[in-house]
Amino acid sequence: MPTPFAYDVVIAGCGPTGAMLAAELRLHDIGVLVLDQQAEPEPYERIVGLHIRSLEIMAMRGLLDRLLPHGRKRPAGSYFAGIDKPAPTGLDTPYAYLLGIPQPVVVRLLEQHATDRGAHVRRGCAVTGLEQDDDGVSVELSDGRGLRTRYLVGCDGARSTVRKLLGVAFPGEPARTRTLMGEMAAAMAPEQITARIRALGDTDRRLSLRPAGAGVYRVIVPATGEHDRTAPPTIDDVRRSLRAVAGTDFGVHSPRWLARFGDATRLAESYRAGRVLLAGDAAHIHPPLGGQGLNLGVQDAFNLGWKLAAQVRGRALAGLLDTYQAERRPVAADVLDNTRAQSELLSPEPGARAVRRLLAELMDIDAVNRLLLEKITAVGVRYDLGAGPDLLGRRLPDLAVTGGRLYELLHHGRGLLLQRTGQLSTAGWSDRVDHLTDPAAALDAPAVLLRPDGHVAWIGDDQHTLDAQLTRWFGDPTPDR
Repeated sequence: MPTPFAYDVVIAGCGPTGAMLAAELRLHDIGVLVLDQQAEPEPYERIVGLHIRSLEIMAMRGLLDRLLPHGRKRPAGSYFAGIDKPAPTGLDTPYAYLLGIPQPVVVRLLEQHATDRGAHVRRGCAVTGLEQDDDGVSVELSDGRGLRTRYLVGCDGARSTVRKLLGVAFPGEPARTRTLMGEMAAAMAPEQITARIRALGDTDRRLSLRPAGAGVYRVIVPATGEHDRTAPPTIDDVRRSLRAVAGTDFGVHSPRWLARFGDATRLAESYRAGRVLLAGDAAHIHPPLGGQGLNLGVQDAFNLGWKLAAQVRGRALAGLLDTYQAERRPVAADVLDNTRAQSELLSPEPGARAVRRLLAELMDIDAVNRLLLEKITAVGVRYDLGAGPDLLGRRLPDLAVTGGRLYELLHHGRGLLLQRTGQLSTAGWSDRVDHLTDPAAALDAPAVLLRPDGHVAWIGDDQHTLDAQLTRWFGDPTPDR
């Protein structure tokens, strides 16, 4: 007799990607267990930036207002290779800013969102083995126990145990350089720090000291002379590296946190092997240029959650779950390429500096500036959903609609038919797709069908073609009650 399933989905890793995925699955009443090898969440207040698309995602699930009090807004603008340019004109979003926020806060709020909806989180426990068959996955745990689940998702970071157990290749380039990062106090006077960094800025863009509070700076510096790269970095490592690059250590002391990262760039050959999937850093790694890593992982989870839920509930048509890799892997490949390009532009070599100056001039052209900003913030992502208008496959902005804003209608993770005429129906899918008729909606089409991730799945005015797309994305119709 087969072992019963303890959970529908087990998620390895309770970082931003794993916590977001758990919350998305619970919107559809999927039984979820999230495992994390750390007994407690990381305590250090590392600041991350939530870009426009991630802010839109949080707004779609009613989470943005919870995050805003914990962060600081910075006006939207170009972050490409640190070239400062104002935002291009006419950004089609009310969230045209970068939200600097401590990563532990993001994880805590997403985890709370998931557990409030019924997800289970088990810390101090990790996946150590797996074996899958046609019906499910048998998972071995670090505490010696085992369990059965229908699906397993590895959100367990760059050194993903799940990916290694699957034997999924992780090709790319190994790290060529190492960089130290942290937040710490500095004894040197602020005006002296500013002058020194400005003097060095034209020759070495890899060094950065930015204010992060009263007397505290966020420091980024190329690592030099480290004795043991496997050990956590120390303040002495930072001082040594600062002196080598800047000629002074700025009197840094009392670190809040310290970390080390490399410029390794890798992309998993597959995001899925049977009933096991990968997301976030388990599927892709790249230098943190442009602050895209956390955002990319959260957006992976947002794409995967509703599709995996439909698969578990038996509503997904053949191939729906495979669209996760088909849509998200090219997005990751593009991020890897743009971080490769940014890395080259930060080189102190004369050729790279010349290309950087040329790009800075080109970014004064609005279309160039817009293209690069859309890459960094992910608002330019367009999934290949077949032939059709340019809006097909893109996210729909948070339009003003009767009674509020569009994203308020997506809090529950369902699809949405938005139309101006009232001639179309979602009968047969009303248990999965909501419906709003709004003659005043600022649409350049009579109607659009939105997936739960806010991307446009269909545009038109024909009920027959709408029904076909409702079936494609939400499964076969059921009789309305």
